[in-house]
Amino acid sequence: MHEPELPENLPDEPVEQSAVPPQPPESTLPPVSAYAVLRNADFTRYLVGRLVASLGQQMLVVAIDWELYARTHSALALMFVGLSLMIPMVLCTIPAGHFADTFNRKKIILAATLVVAVASAGMALISYFALPVWWIYVCLVVLGMARTFLWPASAAFVTGLVPLNQFARAVTFNSGAFQFSSVIGPTAFGAVLSLTPFAEQRGTAWSIYALNAVASMICFVLMAPIKHHHKARPAEPVSARSLVEGFRFVYQSKIILGIITLDLFAVLLGGTVAILPMFQDIYHVGAGGFAWLRNAMPLGAVVCMFMIAHRPPMQKAGRNMLVAVAIFGTATILFGVANKNCFEHVWSLPNGFWFWLGFAMLALAGAVDNVSVVVRQTLVQILTPDEKRGRVSAVNSLFIGTSNELGGARSAFMAYWFTEPSFLGGAAATGAIVSTVSGGIGTLLVVLAVAWMWPEIRRYGKLE
Repeated sequence: MHEPELPENLPDEPVEQSAVPPQPPESTLPPVSAYAVLRNADFTRYLVGRLVASLGQQMLVVAIDWELYARTHSALALMFVGLSLMIPMVLCTIPAGHFADTFNRKKIILAATLVVAVASAGMALISYFALPVWWIYVCLVVLGMARTFLWPASAAFVTGLVPLNQFARAVTFNSGAFQFSSVIGPTAFGAVLSLTPFAEQRGTAWSIYALNAVASMICFVLMAPIKHHHKARPAEPVSARSLVEGFRFVYQSKIILGIITLDLFAVLLGGTVAILPMFQDIYHVGAGGFAWLRNAMPLGAVVCMFMIAHRPPMQKAGRNMLVAVAIFGTATILFGVANKNCFEHVWSLPNGFWFWLGFAMLALAGAVDNVSVVVRQTLVQILTPDEKRGRVSAVNSLFIGTSNELGGARSAFMAYWFTEPSFLGGAAATGAIVSTVSGGIGTLLVVLAVAWMWPEIRRYGKLE
């Protein structure tokens, strides 16, 4: 999610398949302070704009689920939310990547941001006048298309804003801004909704949608003055080869293919967010306890962001990423078993102990996941030639987006499939525990497989 001219020490061709890409001489990269990148006015504008937009988006996501369920009382209505956002992502990924490499990326970001604002304003009107809910899905499809064009252009954008020796920290702060918005967003949603007259009685969240439209416009105003150095290249003839170049490059670059594969399956197997309401029942906590569980991973990620920012660049980035994902899988397993249902015959401990242990495991998972995100986002950008960054970033965004949606579906389906009323404290406990623990074990197996299939990742050195 992240761009003056392509630095000279980045490769112009796909990386060698038999060796780790050469690392830039340490002497050419003078040490910089942890917050030096924030003295870059253009990057700071970008970061603040992204934070404001992400906060509005996080509120929007909660509001959509809340209103649709309040108006329909149907789980099917919630399923269509994910489909409405994922289908345009799948259909538009290839053209979105081509646009990001062919046209000015800043203009693409600004245009997509305006579309998000318009779609959000449309949803506010639909909600306020209580129009049929299918109109909300129409706006969600438009929103999904705008996000699909926004992500690859934005991902390739930061490399033109910061020097190469500050890029990893730029990625760290960028990821931290998103995670911070994930913590604040649900709380802000509740506060705004409580101030909206008759919102709960009518099941309407029009004020949240309107606020997201305002947030998008603030982001637009902050981004517009940025002096972006990406020059649109002469357009390639539109052909099947040029459109799928991102996929071809990812397939040929062993390191990029390996780290994207690792992230894809780690999220697909290890994600537990979708079934956290089931753990709310397992821990016997109310909405407040659920909110703590929901915010545990983002809180861990924010803490990790500051820790990474204050440390020197990673010296063994590839190994660190593999270790981080392994810890993610282990923390997921421990979260799955950290409850009375698994240990009540061994230790007689209060329920509060198990709840906070589970919270700690989720926070640990969020922290190490942020390490993985920083390494992946940095390597995808610095190992990709500038003329291909948009298409490669589009492929990366596609895998991230679909793995999140499919990962939630996997965990929910397994929790349903392994429901057994007479085992591990009841139906919900059985399904949730089996789904979580098996996902964590699968994540550990994926780490071993990726480390074996792509040894270049293990040997990759300094993250600069």
